[in-house]
Amino acid sequence: MARNTEKAMTALARWRAAFEEKGEDKERRPYLATECDDLRKAEKWRRQILGEVSKKVSQIQNAGLGEFKLRDLNDEINKLLREKGHWEDRIKELGGPDYRKIGPKMLDHEGKEVPGNRGYKYFGAAKDLPGVKELFELEPAAAPRKTRAELMKDIDADYYGYRDEDDGILVPLEREVEKEVQQRMIEEWRKGRSRGGRETADDGEEDIYGTEANGSRLSDDSDGETNKVLETADGPKQFISHVPVPSQQDIEEAIVRRKKMELLQKYASDTLRAEAAEAKALLGI
Repeated sequence: MARNTEKAMTALARWRAAFEEKGEDKERRPYLATECDDLRKAEKWRRQILGEVSKKVSQIQNAGLGEFKLRDLNDEINKLLREKGHWEDRIKELGGPDYRKIGPKMLDHEGKEVPGNRGYKYFGAAKDLPGVKELFELEPAAAPRKTRAELMKDIDADYYGYRDEDDGILVPLEREVEKEVQQRMIEEWRKGRSRGGRETADDGEEDIYGTEANGSRLSDDSDGETNKVLETADGPKQFISHVPVPSQQDIEEAIVRRKKMELLQKYASDTLRAEAAEAKALLGI
């Protein structure tokens, strides 16, 4: 017991007891601003928050504190600024001045908001932290998009390839290349036929596309267009047909095939048509 009594009489023990008694009398700031109904106390808590914010803003200017300490300080400053806004709203509700309009904005202006993220600000050295500095870099302005009318303004027949043959250069070049390709394909076909022992001479074959019954001459181009020479009273005239023109014989054969199909569908049964198709397949027709 004597030992404990001696400890209580020491100067350090007496100073600590006095400090604890003083701390018990100190009033703490309410957690919620709505818990305070006294205007004078509300303004007191606001001034206290301003002092804490000012102190932390001074500390965050030191870039040597380290990344984690700077991020913690920045979070604490933003938290205190939100709390200050709550107390200002409470002061206005209690009949006090509107500090959001008349109050100084120095501490708010020291922070910088990230574009697209309103409310959270970065102060002091926190603006240069990794991942934060890039957020403040201005993005290059996007190129203005052209309207549909502007895009269609420069589109004409040349855009779609019309009139390409009118220069007199492209068509002769295409004909030369076409002849080379045709000659090469004929040689390959003849080699293939000679290997199988079924090579046949193609001399004396009838040129069914050289002339037409109406006295006009045709020569096909590689792209399906036809250079046609028409015999008229004023002499032969050449014109370009952009679509393949069938001859009279081709039209008659197509009509006969169509009539045959209609008659088969009308009078022949499914079994008969199946047998006819099987017979044609066996004969190789």
